[in-house]
Amino acid sequence: MADRADTRDAVLLAPIELTGRGFYLTVGLLSLLILWGAIAYWTQFDEGLGVTGLHQPVSWGFYVTNFVFFIGISHAGTLISAILRLSKAEWRRPITRMAEVITVMVLFIGAGQILVDLGRPDRMLNIIRYGRYQSPLLWDATSISAYLTASIVYLYIPMIPDIAILRDRVGKRKLLYTVLALGWQGTEHQQKVLNRAIAIMAVLVIPIAVSVHSVVSFVFSMTLQPMWHSTIFGPYFVVGAIFSGIAALIVAMVAFRKAYGLHGYLKPIHFRYLGQLLLVMALLWFYFTFAEYLTGYYGAEPEEMKVFQAKFSGPFWPFFWGMVLTNLIIPILCLVRLGRRTIGKVLIASLSVTVGMWLERFIIVVPTLSNPRLPFGEGIYWPTWVEWGELAGSFALFALFYVLFTKLFPVISIWEIREGREVGLKEVEERLLTYLPDTAEPRHAEPERGW
Repeated sequence: MADRADTRDAVLLAPIELTGRGFYLTVGLLSLLILWGAIAYWTQFDEGLGVTGLHQPVSWGFYVTNFVFFIGISHAGTLISAILRLSKAEWRRPITRMAEVITVMVLFIGAGQILVDLGRPDRMLNIIRYGRYQSPLLWDATSISAYLTASIVYLYIPMIPDIAILRDRVGKRKLLYTVLALGWQGTEHQQKVLNRAIAIMAVLVIPIAVSVHSVVSFVFSMTLQPMWHSTIFGPYFVVGAIFSGIAALIVAMVAFRKAYGLHGYLKPIHFRYLGQLLLVMALLWFYFTFAEYLTGYYGAEPEEMKVFQAKFSGPFWPFFWGMVLTNLIIPILCLVRLGRRTIGKVLIASLSVTVGMWLERFIIVVPTLSNPRLPFGEGIYWPTWVEWGELAGSFALFALFYVLFTKLFPVISIWEIREGREVGLKEVEERLLTYLPDTAEPRHAEPERGW
């Protein structure tokens, strides 16, 4: 049985055992973009933040936009994977690891945006030396550190059985896999402990994930800046994070399905379910966006109305209406009726949402800073080549981390797929029987008395 399973799942080990020309081309292209980002950062480090488009009053720009965007995408792994595990959704098995890898990789990129935005990275030590918990900025650093730690543990624990498979089958990197496998032999006791640890982490990681993007929103909403001082920002940011996380997961699934020939594992039904979830989140995102702008408009506070007009009909109107187009209209057109070409429609919607959620972060950050309450003149922000380079390098670095991960570890959990074939089918049947009425009783049986 084990040999047969090894044969059926050989495609999952193929990216680790074999390296094709496409891998080197991908790494080469991503490396060029990362080089551009490195040159841009060195220019900024050497000459200062003056080489960017940042100025007073717009002291945040692409960097903080990227920070909020990447932290939001990280919710793909924790919330989606954890909720699907806890609800015992069997269709989760091929996608959970992809989601969990996104979380860990993107958190490093998101946290790095703050180092870039500081100009002088040594100032990060001031959080440790002089940090005060009266500041939401320290809440942010604390929550992201806890989130990153929990996400790494949540990614690593389910990987242990697969690492043991690599230890026993793959000849290269034997020492690495032996150390990381922690002596896994697949005994009944080890499996029981593993499942318990996964369940505990799945429960713990959900409130941590929700708190992280809530705290990110507090960095904005705890100020008195127009269009930021809002009680809705916490749930609004969490909804947006899940929204963008689902879109990023779908894009990754399509890419690896095509690159590694995973058509037998990532089937149209997976994209259909995630597409339906993406549509629900698009409508929920619109509700929160509508509520935010409606209450601001009816309040008609003069400073807020300046920002309101700047977004709707002022210098930022292309970004605002582009956000509405990509986050609402295109997803609805693609996802309301999937029917044929499910994967193509879901991919278009996901790419649109990825762009739209980046625009949403930009629309939150820049227009408010361009119209401050303090007696500064209005400012127009336009990024320089340095910031564009950092943007391209950040996305390329995330993609490179992901690609390199797939060369070391299976991107789809092998042991969970096998467990689904051997145990999951029986569990689903037993669970289904508990949902259905008891057909063993006569149709006209006398009802039981009592409450």
